[in-house]
Amino acid sequence: MGVELPHLYRGKVRDIYDAGPDALVIVASDRLSAFDVVMAEPVQDKGRVLTAISAFWFEHLSSIAPNHLISTDIADFPAGAQVDEIAGRSMYVRRAEMLPIECIVRGHITGSAWKEYQRSGTMHGAPMPTGLLESDRLPEPVFTPSTKAADGLHDENIDFDRAVEMVGGDIAEQARAMSLELYSAGAAHAAERGIIVADTKFELGLVDGELVVADEMLTPDSSRFWPADAWEPGTTPPSFDKQPVRDFLDGLDWDKTPPPPALPPEVIDAARARYVEGYERLTGQSFANWK
Repeated sequence: MGVELPHLYRGKVRDIYDAGPDALVIVASDRLSAFDVVMAEPVQDKGRVLTAISAFWFEHLSSIAPNHLISTDIADFPAGAQVDEIAGRSMYVRRAEMLPIECIVRGHITGSAWKEYQRSGTMHGAPMPTGLLESDRLPEPVFTPSTKAADGLHDENIDFDRAVEMVGGDIAEQARAMSLELYSAGAAHAAERGIIVADTKFELGLVDGELVVADEMLTPDSSRFWPADAWEPGTTPPSFDKQPVRDFLDGLDWDKTPPPPALPPEVIDAARARYVEGYERLTGQSFANWK
């Protein structure tokens, strides 16, 4: 990407560069992952949308929790990263010691939590009220952590006691309280704009001993965003993300392993439109104006 800094990591979506002992540059690409497989075709502007949404939330919710963001303006970046190619899709951030758990908050029962509930009437091992339907709103938001799996493997849902074993009681309590407060504030903001945040995943880490939000925040890739007018318990609402890609792939005879099938241009365009609409509805800003 033209960045002249040591390259530390390439994930499904992000590339991370060394910006010194206390900082990183994170670049969000347009790579798209579905069913844990990276598609061959990128979705134009996806990385810029994810960065723009994270930047919005980092500022909007900064009174609730500190975060690792230093700047999204490449003029503030180290010299080796001041390249136009990454403008609008990159963040200059403080280096954090990341917690080894995913901090998931669920406001509705869906996804892996719904599958577990169908099997055993529990969610992350905890008993739940009987009679819940898929996509039902939970009585109150619930902190449901998971492990961070190695590449190619799936995260494992865990209970709070296991999280305490992994990070310690004080940090686990802080992480739960911070995650629930961030989710509640973010979900309330989104609801005013006709979007339900069904669940979300926060990445938390320590900077100088202080717990902060890192990576991305309340984006379509880390959350399930549903249009409120399409939500009906007992169904799976459409989402503001790569849903058109998932729907297309589900209609194929594909075993969800690499290599992925080719995506038609109209499916890619539909996914881009979903991401952009999500940004514009959440922020009230035109994506065309994002730097």
